Amino acid sequence: MIHRRPKSILLMSLLAGLFVVTAVMAQVAADPAGDGPPERESMFALMRKGGPVMVPLGIASIVALALAIERLLSLRQVKVIPTGFILGLREQITLDPGGAGEHGIHFCERHDGAVGRIFKAGLLKLHKGEEAVEKAVEDAGSREVDKMKRSLRGLSVIATVSPLLGLLGTVYGMISAFQTATAVGMGKADVLAKGIYEALVTTAAGLTIAIPVLLIFQYLNSRVDSLVDEIDEMGIEFMASCVDNDKGSDA
Repeated sequence: MIHRRPKSILLMSLLAGLFVVTAVMAQVAADPAGDGPPERESMFALMRKGGPVMVPLGIASIVALALAIERLLSLRQVKVIPTGFILGLREQITLDPGGAGEHGIHFCERHDGAVGRIFKAGLLKLHKGEEAVEKAVEDAGSREVDKMKRSLRGLSVIATVSPLLGLLGTVYGMISAFQTATAVGMGKADVLAKGIYEALVTTAAGLTIAIPVLLIFQYLNSRVDSLVDEIDEMGIEFMASCVDNDKGSDA
């Protein structure tokens, strides 16, 4: 469980790097050739030139940051699978030689998390036999896994929509640039170039948001998969404990 902490630190650094990359890209866009005027436009000035589309892009970046931090904290190993949970549960099950599972149920209620809810559902069906317990654990596990997967959909949506919003802003900007160039007349290539450069700000912003968010989504998705594998192994141990307890009570 200790080996997961460096990954969390690395991902938090990635989130912080998102803002650094945004600032760098903005400065590069302000003076791409390095031979422009001494005054270079600030990131805020570039964002304003991106037009109204920059507003939803800014909101999307803030929401993505909040979702990523919240999911990182919620999907920690110790949060989903408390340390020593299965060992403690097995001990509590042995305290119920009659097979009622009351001690185990109270133990699961004290650890009110995904794992606690899964095995509590099995213990509530303990009196109906092994097949009923197994079915209850599978159903509860499926619900909890679906909850964890659903909680990541917001990041997936932001990673998908942000580049499209950026492209939409660029299209509107290009239309405006050509309209301005047409109004000014021929021989004003600098006006057209300036309009195109400003229009491309939204595309750069959309990609800057989408790429890190997509990486974070894939990382958290793989974390959920690894947690599911561990819960499956715990389910096997749990069923073995229930069977052993039933044999002990029959003896």
